[in-house]
Amino acid sequence: MQIKLIAVGKTDHPSIIQLIKEYESRLGHYIRFELEIIPDLKNTKTLSESLQKEKEGELILKKISPSDDLILLDEHGKSYSSIDFSSFLQKKMNSGLKQLIFVIGGPYGFSEAVYRRSNGKLSISKMTFSHQMIRPFFIEQLYRAFTILRNEPYHHE
Repeated sequence: MQIKLIAVGKTDHPSIIQLIKEYESRLGHYIRFELEIIPDLKNTKTLSESLQKEKEGELILKKISPSDDLILLDEHGKSYSSIDFSSFLQKKMNSGLKQLIFVIGGPYGFSEAVYRRSNGKLSISKMTFSHQMIRPFFIEQLYRAFTILRNEPYHHE
């Protein structure tokens, strides 16, 4: 199985980029992982919130194939402990799934079309984080999940 994280908008803070690269590198020891960035839309000041979500949604959906399992990182999604998240990933791997895609939407969330296509929603926290900060948090949780599955000493319960 491959895991892909699609995120709308570039990360421009060097320390966040460095942290993402660190955990991407660590994660590469366990699974094929790819971070794909969808560039920010241009001239969004003239777009309504719903039109911006719709345009971002079109770009997201172009990156998804029919066989992909699509999970949206959404504040109204299911919350997991790190151990439960590792079990969730293990079930996905056991199912024979080729590609599991997680998506971090734009500043206003997802279009209705993206919600309809999704196979589920995952909440990282009840707190709100910037779209840039959630990236290293999520990639670290992926790494943590694989260390849990391998009984490695990274996670302490």
